[in-house]
Parts: sequence; structure tokens; C-alpha cells
Amino acid sequence: MTSKYSSTSVETTLQNAITSSGATSMVVSSGTGSALMGGVTLAAGNVDVFTVAIDVDTINEEIVFITNQSSDTMTIVRGRAGTSAVTHSAGASVKHVLSSYDLTNFQGAVTPVASLGFGGSTSGTTTVQANAIAGTNTLTLPATTSDTLVGLAATQTLTNKTINVANNTLTGVATLTGTETLTNKTLTAPKVNLSFNAQTGTTYTLVAADSGKLVTTSNASAITVTVPSGVFTAGEQINLQSIGVGQTTVASDGTTTITSTPGLKIRAQYSAATLICTGTNTFTLIGDLSA
Repeated sequence: MTSKYSSTSVETTLQNAITSSGATSMVVSSGTGSALMGGVTLAAGNVDVFTVAIDVDTINEEIVFITNQSSDTMTIVRGRAGTSAVTHSAGASVKHVLSSYDLTNFQGAVTPVASLGFGGSTSGTTTVQANAIAGTNTLTLPATTSDTLVGLAATQTLTNKTINVANNTLTGVATLTGTETLTNKTLTAPKVNLSFNAQTGTTYTLVAADSGKLVTTSNASAITVTVPSGVFTAGEQINLQSIGVGQTTVASDGTTTITSTPGLKIRAQYSAATLICTGTNTFTLIGDLSA
């Protein structure tokens, strides 16, 4: 239950006596119910409480929780905060108070705890758990109007971070975006396997998917591999190998420029070459070539 408080609550009195047991409601003096509540509205379902004392500062003082208000009639939970349900006469004082119950809850909230639970904005709960560690430790939250904490098990992308701590180890597949600085790190290059594109015709025009592949040509007759314009960008490369008896020639589509020496033909069966895009529609061919 959630405790509610008011700084403007006005003390009142019981209109009718209540017994020491069985009474789950009380009626305060006519027209004083709203003043006693001091502007506090209790949610339906007995989920909120408003603490009052009956017979304040007397031997019969009893702390009760008001869980619902209907005008001057209050639904109550008896004998709270270490007190007992007793009989109260008509005219007994009724006053909003801060009880040991409230102070104990406050103390529990500020005393170091092993875990702390939070209710979700729409459903569910999240528990913040502190691991066992010696000494007094501090977790500083970022000074930002909106942010998300990074979790060990969550799939997240780190942006605008500087990694500059010695003795860190990066394992698995990591994606770094934004501005990052890596210091004293050993990066192991991943193993890259070639994929293949086997061509058995006498003509073939390269496509974007051939970038980084080994394109093989195999035919008894001469073969022409055409390099198209507007498909590749600077730095991309295509590996070529002639595995048939027909000689393979690398040719422009009429708009691309290809440089090589001594020529644009792959020299013999099983000879190979690499076509490298050096600029917009500009290529160089290197390898086992002939004129």
C-alpha cells in the first residue's frame, strides 16, 4: 500500500463511538471528513493509506489507516504501528499523524539494501541487485536528460564512446560506431573465405555481387569478361581465373577504362588475375597476363 500525507489536514473528533473489535469504519464529526483528509484522495481498491491517531496522546491512542473516504465515513484498518484496537468514545480526537510505521519505511529505504525493486511504468518490476563487494562503492549515473544504461546481456550498439583503458579484451563479434579510440589493444583479423562464381559461357558481364569473389571461366572457345560502368567503387576487387582451354579476355563495356601490362588477356589455362577498381569506372588488371 502507498502512504499518503497532507500538510493541511485538520484535526477532528469521532461522531460515534467505535468498539475495540469488529469495527472497520468510523464516522467523524459532520462536515469535517474533507478537512481531515487535507486534500488527499485515496485510490479505489484500498491501495492507499492515510494515517490518523484516535484519542491522540492518551493511554487509549490507536493508530489506524484510512483506506477509503466517503464524506465523513472512513474505512479503516485498526491497530497499526504497534498499537492495539481499543474502544473509543464519541468525541474522541482524530488527527493525521506521522507514525513509527512511516519512519520505519523511510529508514528501510535509505539504509543500504542488497536489492531495490522498481515497478514498471505499465507492468512488471525491475530489481536492482548489488553484488557482494568489500568497502563502500559509488555508482554515478550520467548527467543527461535522457539515456539508457548498458547491460551485459542486452544487445546494444555503443555510439560516441572512447575506449581507452589498458588490459581490455574484445571477444566475439563487436561493432563500434561513432568516434572510438582504441589504445593498447590487439585486434585479430577475422578469417575471410572466398566465395566463387563459376562461368562456363563465352561471355560474362561482371555484377556487384562479384566483388571479393573468385570468378572462374571455363570454355573450349575464347571467353570475354566485360567490366560494366557504375557498378563498382574504388577499392573493390574481383579475382579472375581461366580454368578452361579457351583464353579469357577482360574487356571494357565502352565506358570503363582498364589499364594493365602487357595486355588484357589471362595468359593460359589456370592463370589468374585481379581486377581492382581504382576510381569511378576506372580499373587496373594485374596478374598472369598477355597481350
